[in-house]
Amino acid sequence: MPERRPPIEAQGQSLADLAAAIEARGESPPVDRWNPRHCGHSGMRIARDGSWFHEGSPIGRPAMVRLFASVLRREPDGSHVLVTPVEKLTIDVEATAFRATQMTMAGEREQRRIGVMLDSGDALIVGPAHPLTVIETAEGPSPRVAVRFGLEAELARPLYYELADIALAEGHEPPGVWSDGAFFPLVP
Repeated sequence: MPERRPPIEAQGQSLADLAAAIEARGESPPVDRWNPRHCGHSGMRIARDGSWFHEGSPIGRPAMVRLFASVLRREPDGSHVLVTPVEKLTIDVEATAFRATQMTMAGEREQRRIGVMLDSGDALIVGPAHPLTVIETAEGPSPRVAVRFGLEAELARPLYYELADIALAEGHEPPGVWSDGAFFPLVP
């Protein structure tokens, strides 16, 4: 059976092509409107590196991971759940639910738009709807972009370093970057 939401391929795409692919993909399932009773723990975990596990074993099928990722949300108390119209199961998340693994951009300074590809096969444009923040963690600064339903994606270090180079070259104080009409400081 073919996937209903195949991954968006960002490699080699222009920002305009990526934005069109995001638009064509449409909305995620409305997990923010589903409120079934809590049924327990899923036995699943998302490791710090983005790997998904079920009962200690890696989930090896990328399509299965994408399916689970599509019904994931973060609760107001900070916990993560997999939710369908009929059940809600807790899932452990060691850092963030997703990783931003690729990046493309167009424009400069205030006219810049930054697109990122997530390890879940989704993509987004950094901006007011998907703000970029940097928080301090025990492992050091963690650059994150808001995805949906309270979920975040941590930027891979090379992406963060590329943005830091841009911020330093542009001389903003505090150091930061513009995307989609908004300015995002790159310091916690």
